[in-house]
Amino acid sequence: MSDTHSGCTEPRSAVTEAEVEALVRGICFKTGPPRTVGVEVEWLVHELRAEQLPVTPERLEAAYAALRTVPLRSALTVEPGGQLELSSPPAASLMECIGTVSADLAAVRAVLAEDDLALVGVGQDPWHPPRRFLREPRYDAMETCLDRTGPAGRAMMCTSASVQVCLDAGHEEPGPLGLGRRWWLAHQLGAVLVAAFANSPVAGRRPTGWRSSRQLLWMEIGAGRAGAPPMDVDPRTAWARHVLDAPVMCVRRDGGPWDVPEGLTFREWTRSGVPRPPTREDLDYHVTTLFPPIRPRGHLELRMIDAQPGDDGWIVPLAVTTALFDDPEAAETAYRIVKPLAERAYALPAPHNPLWTDAARRGLTDPELHEAAVACFGVALEALPRLGATAEVTAAVTEYRDRYVVPGRCPADDLLERLHDMSLSASRPGSTGSAHTAHGKDLRT
Repeated sequence: MSDTHSGCTEPRSAVTEAEVEALVRGICFKTGPPRTVGVEVEWLVHELRAEQLPVTPERLEAAYAALRTVPLRSALTVEPGGQLELSSPPAASLMECIGTVSADLAAVRAVLAEDDLALVGVGQDPWHPPRRFLREPRYDAMETCLDRTGPAGRAMMCTSASVQVCLDAGHEEPGPLGLGRRWWLAHQLGAVLVAAFANSPVAGRRPTGWRSSRQLLWMEIGAGRAGAPPMDVDPRTAWARHVLDAPVMCVRRDGGPWDVPEGLTFREWTRSGVPRPPTREDLDYHVTTLFPPIRPRGHLELRMIDAQPGDDGWIVPLAVTTALFDDPEAAETAYRIVKPLAERAYALPAPHNPLWTDAARRGLTDPELHEAAVACFGVALEALPRLGATAEVTAAVTEYRDRYVVPGRCPADDLLERLHDMSLSASRPGSTGSAHTAHGKDLRT
């Protein structure tokens, strides 16, 4: 959400409907052999010793001012609610990506620890209601726009965090590494990734009934803003039409609040020219306000994975996803594994279909998603050495598989069990602690 440019266009004169379609088709998918990988890791920032306590905006601002002086290879940005995000540069290998981000995270944690703050990996803040930290025209407009569909938008902006894996779009030609196959695989395998890495079952200190409440937020925001295009046409055509038919979030101004039109699509804006004709820069900005689970930005950005617990928890979804996409043998096998799941989507775009809903609600307690996840982790483990993964990375994936995937669990189940245990402890006669305080301490990562 902290994007300022999508990389799709350059600021020029007003654009026509035909020019928009040509620009999106030609630039938002850049094909070629998969050679690079990246990751964007978002974190909540909490008190080091008592995570259930809110951090004041003044403390966050002071800590972030100190972080801006730290040399990092990754881009450091702040989300509307004060979450931190590190976006890696494109890496030539999985291990290069892991090495870069690990070093940057160590530097960030050291600075935060000096102010008794810590990074916490969870998909949605279990304790605190949405609270805006950034006051900028972009986020003012976003809040106004998203409020029209309910409270999910503010929660997404201010209390959610994820692991976003960025992979090359693939070959122009067909095959396991081809653009068409990778686009399709991302939308089917994405449901398996939602279920396997679900880690947001609590909001407002209560269970939500969903293992990935973060994914529920995206569904509630709506298909126009946070949905994928149809899968029955080629990726370029589908995405170009989606961009044109998606609602415009805002029309920017040089001064004063930005306009937030209601029901105006970008296609209609190009035709009417009201309140002013859209430019290529407006198109570029419009694309950054669309949040589908897989977003083409020249490469493919997979956005469906909840933030993970532990300092290095983000490495497992990065490694598994990269292996299943970039190793040709693994990609072909993964395609066959998830192909039967596509029937459960009923040809409806993600995430607004039964397959993705079941993944977010049930996690790996869903038998078919569980079977697919076990098979995909096995394939990924076979492929990781071929991609140059170290023994430590392979061991981390193996440990995750054995702890969660094989028994049909996910990190969300740990959080729910801890919340239950703390509630029982607080209800015992003579207990002096609170379930909320204990729960917060027990969730420290």
